[in-house]
Amino acid sequence: MLFDKLKEYSNEGIYPMHMPGHKRNGSIMPEGLPFDIDITEVYGFDDLHNAQGMLLESSILAAKLYDSHEAFILVNGTTVGILAAVGAHTKRGDKILAVSNCHWSTPNAAKLFGLEIEYIEAETDKASGVPCSVSPVAVKEALDKDPYIKMVIITSPTYEGVISDVASIVDIVHSAGALLLVDSAHGAHLGFSEFFPRSAVSCGADIVVVSLHKTLPALTQCSLLHICSERIDTAAIKEMLSILQTSSPSYVLMASIDYCLQLLEADANKLFYEYQRSLIDFDDRTKNLKHLTVLCHGNDISHPGFFEHDFGRIVIITKNTSLGSTGLADTLREVHKIEIERVFDNYVIALTSICDTQEGFTKLAEALCKIDASL
Repeated sequence: MLFDKLKEYSNEGIYPMHMPGHKRNGSIMPEGLPFDIDITEVYGFDDLHNAQGMLLESSILAAKLYDSHEAFILVNGTTVGILAAVGAHTKRGDKILAVSNCHWSTPNAAKLFGLEIEYIEAETDKASGVPCSVSPVAVKEALDKDPYIKMVIITSPTYEGVISDVASIVDIVHSAGALLLVDSAHGAHLGFSEFFPRSAVSCGADIVVVSLHKTLPALTQCSLLHICSERIDTAAIKEMLSILQTSSPSYVLMASIDYCLQLLEADANKLFYEYQRSLIDFDDRTKNLKHLTVLCHGNDISHPGFFEHDFGRIVIITKNTSLGSTGLADTLREVHKIEIERVFDNYVIALTSICDTQEGFTKLAEALCKIDASL
């Protein structure tokens, strides 16, 4: 494992006449930061931009775990994966299609590479105010209207955990002669348990980019780009990543990625089983909420605009309550010592993962019940 080798190397007494400038000098560095394993491309530790050793092995393991054709390690987040995927398969003046509520990396890719971008307007679920799944019909209508679109980019799951019918969209996009890129930043955990929806990788998308750090145990900025079809130019992806991704990739981040992958290979079944049990228990504890609503949990109603919903995403609807979303977030933080992910106009989002404890889920459920009873 890369992390173990870095720790071993730090204890070998080799003096660093190379970057980084902290020189792994623990006597002047603050405690708590991993200076002791922060190295550059020294002998025996491979090179991300020409991986032939342990970093290549990590990429191979990632492809194996996700069942993709090939995987690339990303230390600049999912954003760099989206930029690279778009840049590798378009030329200046080409057209791409996206949904209006896509991540800003998509319009930024259009600006960077001189592309025209057309949008499908995102529909909103009336009951919750949450954006709906991408409609396959809307994708087809847009492609029929403009046959010159080269790439379609959708987000699945969304920030709120809403899943789109990727398999149907794949067929439509491919029939139009275009490529499908799925921003699955919030779906790195999909594909490891049948309790959760299918991953975009398994649905036939051409490229899928996932953020390990969002829903799996990895440090911030750790992501993967998956090539999932023969339509993709692997060499072009590699070249674009070399252009866009830092020439000094952090070995601390890459060790985090490798550790995450090794953990999934060894313990995914156990970890996801415990995660499933905790989510089911949370669901049961929130069934009696009368004012707050937990999206697709507890006593929530059906949402016809959702193809599927990621059960691991906790979206708490405050619509039609006196508390409001900001009030809920403040109360959770100040009274119950729970910090949520993000506040929207009518709801807040709490992220969960295989690293959450049963105690953590119970704490959130009990807090919501107490707050609900006070409304």
